[in-house]
Amino acid sequence: MDWSDSDVQATFRNEVRSVIVDSLPERYQTGGGSWEHDRRSENPEAVAAASAWSDALAERGWIAPHWPKEYGGAGLSPMEQFIFKQEMSLAAAPSVGGQGVSQLGPTLIVHGTDEQKAEHLPKILSGEVDWRQGYSEPGSGSDLASLQTRAIRDGDEYVINGQKIWTSLAHFADWLYVLCRTDPDAPKHRGISFLLVDKHAPGVTVRPLIDMSGRHHFNETFFEDVRVPATSRVGEENRGWYVGMTLLDFERSNITGAVASRRTLDNLREFLVSDEGKSKSPGYSSNRGQIADRYIETDVMYNFSFRIISMQDNGLIPNYEASVSKLFNSEMSQRIALTGTRVFGLYSNIHDSENNWAAMKSELTNSYLLSVSSTIAAGTSEIQRNIIATRGLGLPRG
Repeated sequence: MDWSDSDVQATFRNEVRSVIVDSLPERYQTGGGSWEHDRRSENPEAVAAASAWSDALAERGWIAPHWPKEYGGAGLSPMEQFIFKQEMSLAAAPSVGGQGVSQLGPTLIVHGTDEQKAEHLPKILSGEVDWRQGYSEPGSGSDLASLQTRAIRDGDEYVINGQKIWTSLAHFADWLYVLCRTDPDAPKHRGISFLLVDKHAPGVTVRPLIDMSGRHHFNETFFEDVRVPATSRVGEENRGWYVGMTLLDFERSNITGAVASRRTLDNLREFLVSDEGKSKSPGYSSNRGQIADRYIETDVMYNFSFRIISMQDNGLIPNYEASVSKLFNSEMSQRIALTGTRVFGLYSNIHDSENNWAAMKSELTNSYLLSVSSTIAAGTSEIQRNIIATRGLGLPRG
């Protein structure tokens, strides 16, 4: 199938490329740095880079490309969003705004009051306030609707008690959006409310969870008699499950995953033909075919991405197709990292990227450790296969 751009799409792609070339700070041009980290850094250069990049995107509404223009977004079509994300990924340019842009903003646009929109949306777009999600709990991950964090109404306030886990980057957050059970006697998908919580409110405690790569990305978050005003509830009481599942019309192609996987393979290929790579790849000969297989798989992933975006661009809503893409990409990322570690043999045991004995600055070693969670986060592989079997193939539940 021909996936080439139309004239209009090509014009927009060139516009995105021009902004990246002209405005992307040097700090980000090699894939280094993170906007989330840099905006709160004690390094003035990092703060300046984060500010300059967010300003460049904000001029065009590209901090929130999928938001409607009346709320400060760009109002891009799904195909334009796809092109934007593809070019950003190819340049390894960091996204801006975090989960406030990707998740909370769209939720407030659909379900928020005028007061909530006026208070929170501008601060999300400016980067003044960072939002993080409080959904998963120790006993409620894949079966999220079984969550037990309680919010009891007390006059004009809710009192929250409970624990959330895997709250990504909550240590950087200013606010959290939290699903709480407000009616314990209702069926589990009902009786849940969606609350906005100031992370600095008395009773909120964030504790780090260090993963096996040594990275601090996840946290566990505790709520002990945390009081929030009833005006912080988004949507109706006990209807928070449906609020939390809201999505605007943004693209779901996972093109960023396809681009990242191909970039990793390109880095591996370039390293293997270098003198250093030849000396640090004892497993190359026995795994050369595996590398070729991984390249084939990234081509398949690109086609999944283009298929999904073509559906959306024609007004269709991907269902099981998005599960196919997510499942394939998450398991492919694990296979790519595993192939790299096999190629490098014992050199893969070195995690420190600054160690002179490290192969490819330990990129694939750390990718392997980080990829373990890819088949769990955002819906386990088992859940994706169930969706494909029932919704895609029409098989009975069993």
